Amino acid sequence: MNTATATDPTWDLEPIFPGDCASPEFVAFRGQLKDELAAAEKEIAVLPEKLTESNRVAWSALINQLQRIGEHVRHAYSFAHCLTSANVDDRDAQQAEVDLASDYAVYANLMTGLESLAAAQPDDCWELLFADDKMQAIRFSLDEMRLVAREKLPLEQESLINDLAVEGYHGWNRLYEKMSGGLRADFVNADGKTEQLSFGQISNKMSSPDRTVRQQAFEAINTMWQPMADLAAMTLNSQAGFRLALYKRRGWDSILKEPLILCRTKQESLEAMWGAVSREVNRLKPYIEAKKKLLGADRFMWYDQNAPVGESKEKLTFEYAGDFIVDNLRTFSPEMADFSRMALDKRWVEAEDRPGKRAGGYCTSFGDVRQTRIFMTYSPSYTGLRTLAHELGHSWHSWTLRNEEYFATHYALNIAEGASTFNELLVADAALEQSDDHDTRLMLLDQKLTNALAFMCNIHARYLFDLEFYGRRKNGMVSRSDLSAIMVEAQKKAFGDLLDPDGYHELFWATKLHFFLTAQPFYNFPYTYGYLFSNGIYDRAKAEGPAFADGYKALLRDTGRMDSEDLAQKHLGVDLTKEDFWKSALDRILVDVDKFVKLAG
Repeated sequence: MNTATATDPTWDLEPIFPGDCASPEFVAFRGQLKDELAAAEKEIAVLPEKLTESNRVAWSALINQLQRIGEHVRHAYSFAHCLTSANVDDRDAQQAEVDLASDYAVYANLMTGLESLAAAQPDDCWELLFADDKMQAIRFSLDEMRLVAREKLPLEQESLINDLAVEGYHGWNRLYEKMSGGLRADFVNADGKTEQLSFGQISNKMSSPDRTVRQQAFEAINTMWQPMADLAAMTLNSQAGFRLALYKRRGWDSILKEPLILCRTKQESLEAMWGAVSREVNRLKPYIEAKKKLLGADRFMWYDQNAPVGESKEKLTFEYAGDFIVDNLRTFSPEMADFSRMALDKRWVEAEDRPGKRAGGYCTSFGDVRQTRIFMTYSPSYTGLRTLAHELGHSWHSWTLRNEEYFATHYALNIAEGASTFNELLVADAALEQSDDHDTRLMLLDQKLTNALAFMCNIHARYLFDLEFYGRRKNGMVSRSDLSAIMVEAQKKAFGDLLDPDGYHELFWATKLHFFLTAQPFYNFPYTYGYLFSNGIYDRAKAEGPAFADGYKALLRDTGRMDSEDLAQKHLGVDLTKEDFWKSALDRILVDVDKFVKLAG
């Protein structure tokens, strides 16, 4: 019998599949999936190459079949990934993850086949498809697929790339996750005792109010990664080499082409965003100077970025964090609050702080049961609370799309970060409005500005690093020492004089998972994009209050069927290719600097 309470910080995966990877239900599901893939291969092989009125139904049936299979592949893979995230030593789950990656490659080849057929259709034939209401509901995805396919290689070559990527390209990503998940280091706790902690656990120490603890954590992270840095450099170079070779074959000159496609945005919008950020970043200087005084520090170092100041009188347990988030979401939308309460009560969140978990956090969907699961390691701080609110925002976004056709649930990476950041803003501002306690308000303002520092500087440094690294990688392997030099230079450009000249993190390129994700190249700028975009949404929410809750849901539902610029124009009436929008979002964010400085005295 399951006796866990609603506040248990471990997730319940039983509604997905009972037991582990060896469970009969999971084994049967995977067997059924292979049968579905084999059947679809036969169907696509006999599908008429030219779409006509007489075979339109057959085309629609195949597309619906591929939607179901895609949902099933994701369902199974997410389950295995949840198991490996919660226990990096679960070898059965790791093997299942590898096997499912092979299944995904088969599915990717089926989709590549459909893309190739779609790309070959004349416009008048293609239009026939959309007499079907279900096809009309996913028209944006299908049109997008057809256009992108016309810029790819012939079917046989793209299929071969998909097959080779499973054990090669994506294998480097799995190797990195295994590497980082298995790292351990000695750490001296508050009692003076030495204990062995994982990379994820030590990373959480970077949010400690004690500067000596943060410094010890920073040094421990560097110590544990020093012997692994050569391997990390090989991994990063190999992934980048694969990407660049593929782009060259496709005739893609810009290394930003794929991430811009995945983000459904224009380069003009990205440049407008970073242009506004670069011009406004110095406005954070008074915040940093005030914070240094509060910390009693004459220098602001890398490990001070998440240093908390101020404090709450409440004990920030996981239970408290959940209640806090739910109560403050309710001020905007009772529906959002009720959803988060349900997710917590049904144990959709894995948050326990224990060895053996991978670092980082994410939210993943299980379409077959219309549920999500959140993975994180909760630390009893407002950083931990903010992360929980962030991931619950992702979960809410998926929930609003649960009844859409599968292809219409695929939203862009940059917009994905909008709902999560919007959640954080609602929680922080509601708490500020309710509190008249000096230390609590100081802490909340600091948390908001810590976010601003991260998205305006830390993420920008990652973006600048990727640009420079990929530019050099075109000419050959980039050494470990050069990777570190590129990283320091990127941090200098992004932070300006906010960090001390000795305060940079030269091994950040090795320690940050996002550089090694093969499913999402350049997974850095989507965070800043989503952060600023969500502030634009939040401006509308502040202006209209709870009346905007339905409009917000409508915006989220459209994320699977619009590009970023059209979404912003329809729901916010703004042009993302102009700096005006990004500047106004930054103005809204940076107004907290004066409030913080004044409160800090």
